[in-house]
Amino acid sequence: MSTSSSRRPYLIRAIYQWAVDNGHTPHLLVQADYPGVVVPREHVQDGRITLNISPMAIQNLGLEQEPIWFSARFSGRAFDVQVPSGAVLAIFARENGEGVVFGEVEPAAAQEEGGTPPEPPEPTRPKPGRPQLRVVK
Repeated sequence: MSTSSSRRPYLIRAIYQWAVDNGHTPHLLVQADYPGVVVPREHVQDGRITLNISPMAIQNLGLEQEPIWFSARFSGRAFDVQVPSGAVLAIFARENGEGVVFGEVEPAAAQEEGGTPPEPPEPTRPKPGRPQLRVVK
């Protein structure tokens, strides 16, 4: 009997898309001490962190590969976040709390069965100086 892949990444993508499509603000509740989680530790409370992953709050969101990754600002400081889907305890809309609660993390070994996840591409950073806008047709 072959083992199937986790449903968690698919559910995270689906709830994220549903929230954005309905004008809601998607949030992830993450177990911060899970292997592979890279978050600003000063914002972790009781071993968990809630992350606003709305398109207006973050840049370069990668939900299609493992781990989930994006760039965000915390207290005005840029930070590249990395979250294995097994560390996600819930994904929900801030406005109404609807979403999926996983309740507990997935065993880290289940995440590693597929091999080493690819490194996320290096996010492009804006050049320092005055912002430039251009018309795209």
